[in-house]
This record gives sequence, C-alpha cells and structure tokens, in this order.
Amino acid sequence: MHLTFVGSGQVGGALAARLSSLGHEVTLAARDPRSESVLAAQRREPRLRALDPHAAVAAAEVVFLATPYAAAEAAARGLAAALTGKVLVDCTNPVGPGLTHGLASARSGSEVLQSAAPSARVVKAFTIYGFENFEDSLYPGYGGLKPAMLIAGDDPAAKLTVGTLCTELGWEPVDAGPLASSLHLEHLTLLWIKMARLQGQGAGFVWARLRRALRKGEA
Repeated sequence: MHLTFVGSGQVGGALAARLSSLGHEVTLAARDPRSESVLAAQRREPRLRALDPHAAVAAAEVVFLATPYAAAEAAARGLAAALTGKVLVDCTNPVGPGLTHGLASARSGSEVLQSAAPSARVVKAFTIYGFENFEDSLYPGYGGLKPAMLIAGDDPAAKLTVGTLCTELGWEPVDAGPLASSLHLEHLTLLWIKMARLQGQGAGFVWARLRRALRKGEA
C-alpha cells in the first residue's frame, strides 16, 4: 500500500519506519526534505523517501497526519484538495495547559480536521499511547492477547483499511464508533500520558480488550 506521512517526528517517524519494514511504500510529505525530522526518519529507515506535500498526498492511498496538533488544522486545510477521497489517519491530540483537553472537550480534534478537509475520510488512530509503543507494540507472555488500538471514524471502509494496518503492526483494532467518539480517545490519551509520564509508570503499558463469549439470548 502507498502511504504518506504528514509529520515525521516521534510518532510519525516510528510508524513510517515500521510500516516501511512491513513492505509498504512510505513517503514523507516534506516542504524541506533536509529537515532534521526527515533526515532522522531516513536514518532509521533508509527506504523512506521525501516529496513535496501535495505530490506525496496525491500519490497516497492512506495519509497519516502526525504533526503537533497546533499545526494539524492548517496542514489539513492546505492539503484539502489533494486529500479528496483519501483515508486520513488522525494521529494528533489537542493537549492544553496542565494536560487538559486543548479544545475544552467541546469537540474532538478529529472533527476539526474533518471540517478542514471535508472530502477526506478521517479515522482517529494511533493516539492513545506514546511513541514508544508505536516503535514496539510487542507485549509477550499474554498468549494470543494483543494490545488494543481504539479507532473511530464515520466511514466503515476507511476504518477497515486502518484496522488492517493496525493488525499488521501487532494491534487488535477496536472500533470505538463514529468520529465524534474521537473525543473520548483524546481523553484516553491524556489519561495514558498522566499515568506514564506524571505518575512515573513509564511507557511500557497499553490497554487490551477481554471478551466473553455471548451467552444464549444475549445480543
């Protein structure tokens, strides 16, 4: 699959490198192909190539938006035409002062991005953990249980595409509902950050889903 990353920092760089290693054709959208973040990503994975953002997005099947949230809306708006019909994976989180929700919980950041690029098929994913878990999603010792990756979006086919990428990366994709549910995922991210960074639990933990078989008569 042809994937493009808008943003190649800690989150984007980690995901881009891993997806490239799985055989996907991964491009970094870069106004400056010699920027430190692009060069760092290419040192990690030499097969990553950098192209002008509009050309990179136009050629992609799936676009990952992994900039800091402060730059995300402008990036989506500027690329809106090229994003028409594309799956846009929102990897950003609006974080405010004191690890509060950056939009005062009035609206999810993903919905803001959908408004900025109305013809894109936005899916919230790869946001509920720190970048360390995107570098290495392996948690051995739990049998067949995989760490959960909660995703949200309004387009079922787009969520299926993103879910397939989640599975390839070692996650169990969990459909959290429509794009409006992204607000809850953004709060879950804030909880993870507080536990991992402030409480000192470290980045080496994730969420998982345990499911009981339905009993007779249960829906």
